[in-house]
Amino acid sequence: MRVRDVKPLYFDSHATTPCDPRVVEAMLPYFTEHFGNAASKQHPFGWHAREAVEDARAHVAALLGAKHKDIIFTSGATESNNLAIKGLVLGHLAAPVSVGSAGGPGAHPRPPSVPHIVTVVTEHRAVLDPCDWLARQPAPAGVDVTVLPVETDGMIDVDRLADALRPETMLVSVMAANNEIGVLQPLEAIGALTHARGIAFHTDASQAAGKVPLDVEACRLDLVSLTAHKLYGPKGIGALFVRRRGPAARVEPLAHGGGHERALRSGTLNVPAIVGFGAAAAIGLGEMTADAARLAALRDALLAGLTAEVPDIRVNGSLTRRLPHNLNVSFDGVDGAVLLNSLTDIAVSSGAACSSTSPEPSHVLKALGLSDRAARASLRFGLGRFTTREEVDYVIRRLAALVADLRRQRNRS
Repeated sequence: MRVRDVKPLYFDSHATTPCDPRVVEAMLPYFTEHFGNAASKQHPFGWHAREAVEDARAHVAALLGAKHKDIIFTSGATESNNLAIKGLVLGHLAAPVSVGSAGGPGAHPRPPSVPHIVTVVTEHRAVLDPCDWLARQPAPAGVDVTVLPVETDGMIDVDRLADALRPETMLVSVMAANNEIGVLQPLEAIGALTHARGIAFHTDASQAAGKVPLDVEACRLDLVSLTAHKLYGPKGIGALFVRRRGPAARVEPLAHGGGHERALRSGTLNVPAIVGFGAAAAIGLGEMTADAARLAALRDALLAGLTAEVPDIRVNGSLTRRLPHNLNVSFDGVDGAVLLNSLTDIAVSSGAACSSTSPEPSHVLKALGLSDRAARASLRFGLGRFTTREEVDYVIRRLAALVADLRRQRNRS
């Protein structure tokens, strides 16, 4: 398939972001001049690589208010989610328990019980699919999974979450910010609930990190998944925050060999990408407040313009608890496939990039109560660091004309 020559305006920053030029500049020396293996302890090439990795680890940790030793580098948020969820279950099943003791001499295998996980229907597939996989495993590896619904604004009901917890609940996984509707979940309230009951709390923060403040202590988070490419860093690198003083059960590795990253993620470290992740994290943290204010103003201008120019549109998800750069809108009376395929000059999506090949409407929008037709006739706008007001104004004009034309065609047919 030949790529079109016309470069569209980019409004899909939830799918990925371009590398910030400052990130690229930081990475370049580690492809050539500083090419050492960070595990090589016998010479300066390895020492220099190791120092760069640890500097990056500190920058990533700072995004979360975490200790740098609690950051484990992975290939991205999908791997981090799998390591957090599956690794915690494996650790739970492997942990010995003795009567009246936390272990040690006389410990015996944990008595048979089915671990319980609670998550939310609007989670990314990288959380829902590992949970589903675990639920389909035979004993003793299987788990019981509760998938909570959301309100019509995309928020979870914390009281409903509390009611879903059981004595055997070992993990609650709720994403910080939704990748389609941008809704910010009440992490502090959830963390207070799970911490009081000794339950591990995991969040997929890949959309939130560097965009809104996150604090693992205030939110009582035990596991946090991150990825660099949503943060103007390179693809193929991510991280998992694993609290060293917990969580409720130990995390077992999914891959073995070499003992890298606290023996939780073996394999030669991708030093250039890690350096890029660290640079992106430092920039994101330093510019977060200014970026958020500018992008929220642009997002609000986009919404105001669409509301004024395009009748019968609906905003999906809470507007008061939302990422500053996100807007998700349904267009009534329009064929969603035709709408999206007509926007060859604007890079925008109807949902998660990883689900773009699925014929099914967005599971996130369906969870809000939208019909299949309305879900398919929805667009997700992801504004970014390099989005301009001129581009926003163009999108408003373009969509106003296109939606009016598509509605006229439908009325004539």
